[in-house]
Amino acid sequence: MNYDQLKLDKQLCHRLYMASNGLIRAYRPLLERLNLTYPQYVVMMALWEKDGITIQNLLEKTVIDGGAMTLILKKMSDKKLLSVMKSDDDKRKKLIHLLPDGQALKIKASEIPDKVKCAFPSIETTELMQLISLLD
Repeated sequence: MNYDQLKLDKQLCHRLYMASNGLIRAYRPLLERLNLTYPQYVVMMALWEKDGITIQNLLEKTVIDGGAMTLILKKMSDKKLLSVMKSDDDKRKKLIHLLPDGQALKIKASEIPDKVKCAFPSIETTELMQLISLLD
């Protein structure tokens, strides 16, 4: 029997794994300056897009696991980047609001996408948009 299907160079999953690791390595020093982990950065980007959303909306937007999200929000609350409060309309829902320090990070973070793109100079903008489309 031929086992070509098991060759590493034929695996999409391995390429995605390597790309993911490469991206995380590119982000790490940039995010350390903001005192954020990558999942915390993802949460911040979602909140910079729309502040005052429910935890459920944030879970849908970020696709982060609910248990992990609870820990992320606790740590970010401890850093005074955001607050989690019960909704006035529905006490079962919790709303997340950026605090001033969380809002201020947006300015510092605004340079990160360009710096990460510079870490991969061989990828053209059109290729990047095509890759995003394919992955979606």
